[in-house]
Amino acid sequence: MKILVAVDGSDISLRAVKHARTLARKMAKPARIFLVAVDPAPFPGVETRIGREAMQRLHAESHERMLAPARRALARSQADVRELPVVGEPAKAILEAARTHKADLVVMGSHGRGAVKGILLGSVSSKVIAQTDLPVTIVR
Repeated sequence: MKILVAVDGSDISLRAVKHARTLARKMAKPARIFLVAVDPAPFPGVETRIGREAMQRLHAESHERMLAPARRALARSQADVRELPVVGEPAKAILEAARTHKADLVVMGSHGRGAVKGILLGSVSSKVIAQTDLPVTIVR
């Protein structure tokens, strides 16, 4: 089974990672877990002002901050863990990663901080649920 987990370094995304780890342990054969960390693209003109190398360094630092807790939580897991650092719009990047890597399940946390549309779930999780046919597990 291929489980895609969206991570952002928060406690709620760490709960999603731990949930995926529990699911993976219950599989007859080792699961593959894809950790997707999406750093939003900078505002237009930022890269021009600070330079490409500085922008890449900022994205790398952000991805490390997002992935490190998940990496630690999965350190002893039997699952095959792959990290997918991405720059872009979060929901779109999560959906694209799920398609590209042929995920069987998407697991993500929900902060529940969106507008009216996302009052029960976060806006990113709402967008992912609305735009995929895959099963999505939301961890709160």
